[in-house]
Amino acid sequence: MSGIGEAQRGKSLGRSAPLLGVLLVLLAGWFGWSAVQQWRQAASGEALEQARDQAVQGLQQAAAGQLQQLQQQLKGDRVQQALQAGDAAGAALALRESWTGVEQVEVLGADLAAGYADAATFGYARLALLESALADGKATLRVVRDGGGNRLGLAAPVQLAGVGPGVVYVRQPLLRLTAPLDQVRAPGNGFLALRQGTHNIVVQGDTGLSESAEAMARPVAGTPLRLAAGVPNVEPGPLGLGGLASAIVALLLAFIAVLLVVGRGRLPKSLPLPSRRSAVADADHGPTLRESLQMVPPTVPGEAVAEAAPPPPPPVPAEELAAGIFRAYDIRGVVGSELTARTAALIGQAIGTVALEQGLREVVIGRDGRLSGPELSAGLAEGLRRAGCAVIDIGLAPTPVVYFAAYHLRTGTCVAVTGSHNPPDYNGFKIVIGGETLSGDAITDLYQRIVEGRLVQAAEPGDYQQREVSADYIQRIADDVQLDRPLKVVADAGNGVAGAFAPQLLEAIGAEVIPLYCDVDGTFPNHHPDPSEPANLEDLVQTVKRFGADLGVAFDGDGDRLGVVTAEGKIIYADRLLMLFAADVLMRNPGAMVIYDVKCTGKLSDHVLRNGGSPLMWKTGHSLMKAKMRETDAELAGEMSGHFFFKERWFGFDDGLYAAARLLEILAQREETPDDVLAELPEMVATPELKVPVAEGTPHALVAMLVAAAQSPDNPYVGGRLSTIDGLRVDFADGWGLVRASNTTPVLVLRFEGNDEAALERIQALFRSQLQPVLGDTPLGF
Repeated sequence: MSGIGEAQRGKSLGRSAPLLGVLLVLLAGWFGWSAVQQWRQAASGEALEQARDQAVQGLQQAAAGQLQQLQQQLKGDRVQQALQAGDAAGAALALRESWTGVEQVEVLGADLAAGYADAATFGYARLALLESALADGKATLRVVRDGGGNRLGLAAPVQLAGVGPGVVYVRQPLLRLTAPLDQVRAPGNGFLALRQGTHNIVVQGDTGLSESAEAMARPVAGTPLRLAAGVPNVEPGPLGLGGLASAIVALLLAFIAVLLVVGRGRLPKSLPLPSRRSAVADADHGPTLRESLQMVPPTVPGEAVAEAAPPPPPPVPAEELAAGIFRAYDIRGVVGSELTARTAALIGQAIGTVALEQGLREVVIGRDGRLSGPELSAGLAEGLRRAGCAVIDIGLAPTPVVYFAAYHLRTGTCVAVTGSHNPPDYNGFKIVIGGETLSGDAITDLYQRIVEGRLVQAAEPGDYQQREVSADYIQRIADDVQLDRPLKVVADAGNGVAGAFAPQLLEAIGAEVIPLYCDVDGTFPNHHPDPSEPANLEDLVQTVKRFGADLGVAFDGDGDRLGVVTAEGKIIYADRLLMLFAADVLMRNPGAMVIYDVKCTGKLSDHVLRNGGSPLMWKTGHSLMKAKMRETDAELAGEMSGHFFFKERWFGFDDGLYAAARLLEILAQREETPDDVLAELPEMVATPELKVPVAEGTPHALVAMLVAAAQSPDNPYVGGRLSTIDGLRVDFADGWGLVRASNTTPVLVLRFEGNDEAALERIQALFRSQLQPVLGDTPLGF
């Protein structure tokens, strides 16, 4: 009987073998197709990299050749004779006639008066090229908008005898630079773009990859250009297998299918079918029905059985994650050594874990214009999705626009990928969860979660979508803010991401805008994007004067801070701007709270009180200020660094672009000139922020020593009122001084103010006497 049973089961298996074989063949085809697709995608990526590198080499040679030819042409006899005679027109004519194919040649005075007389017609790009050649003292090139389209512009400084310094401008057909691109072709599913700032000059391939192309961009040496490249991500195969593993599985499945079909279900003797006897024996020792029901709880009808989530990632060794990037207000570090795509993914997973614990799933992300932004943004999105969060990517955007998107799209949670005002090789993350900006211990907690492996790993990755919110942001402000009269404004973005928004926004509210360094360029080629440093405002001062503008406004690298200069070239520091904003807000909100940081002028408190408000001094730091605003329900806050926070008519986050709009609104309501309005604000003799470099990890300890000395019985600051909420601030009847530890860099930050020069010097001398013994030979700078 047992033989008959085995035969019957063998026949049953034989009958089902073809169906099972077909299923295995289909599975083998699936794995095989995936392997082929992965190999094709990898090959496309390699082909794209080769095309990119070949094109970059050709572009560099073409650019170098054009610059070399310009220098040679300038040495020509006719050109030199004209220059030595001071004949600008003759030099231009000689150069044009000797250089075949040139479209236009001009020789202008170094003041560029002809260009600035009508800059819009002359072309801002041409002006930028000529200014660059004069500043660098050598031949340079860039793509300019001239002659009805994109052209190759060349410029070099020259000397006109009897006239003075000048600059020669040569317009060439763009093809003289871009011809090497015609020799290469992006793969059918790839993308190549020659870029200058945010503008695509020449494009090949799938434009849908434009946003991600910066991750593979390469600079064209000796030019402000770069060649961006993009290729679709290599999608993993079934079960997350790579191409080789998928191919191996496909072959194994096909081999088993062949055995089943050819053998008609007969298995090798080494794998005998279990006998009836052994099966009965197993059944006799198996669980009863009651035991089985206790072991497996019944499934509720209609309820899907949830797929088990994969285990969370293992803890990350502390030495593999730089603890120093997790700072007081945000996360910030050097790209490559401290911040990588993998680090960004871990940070994203930690942020997603915290958000999910608060019942929040949707997260808005955006990035500033740094070259590392696309790569880190992609890593961040990957980590958030690993945790199960749905990602809404708004792409290139100032940090305040990312904040705005969190309100506008009703997520309450967002992450801005930004290095703020740090050097180009830095980047980082500013994080808002449930409307609260993370700082202090909340930032440190992200680090601890990563190194301890306390991260959520979702069974399925969260959704990903791209959204455009820039038009909504500009429209939202323009619907509320409109100027009573037009003002001419120079907007200096320092090549930061604010340059992609500021001109359009200020024009939308009724201003006439002259853009300065508004091409987004993550290398910041003109000056560092930090408006709190007076040296970074020098170009803005000159441009305001040259154009006869009413005002100049400047933004930092991610657009959340504002700097201002007057028509006369005077810098208006943020604490005095806060006085103007406070008086305006308090007219509509009597008694409202106005918060300012410890670096602000001593006149600010009195000004707020005189205008019917409630002043409150608080710690420096954008996240700390926002937290205090939420706690006190303040209508307005501001920092000496240029962060302004409007809750009245806005959302309470720091926004340099919105602050510029509110400033122009106030100035346009007054009959006086902006210079006169700003001159009315109380002012003392004051220093800017002074920064004294100290050893890494020592700033807070040094300040603690100074605070302890000030609070001792031998207090050197006799007659002064001590404040220790953030460092040591001492207020006297005729001025004040401050020393505090920066929470972002290893420096001590100082500022001093006095009713007159004598008071200022006396207060500085007091602080100097306490600082020098602690700092030794370190220069104090005052």
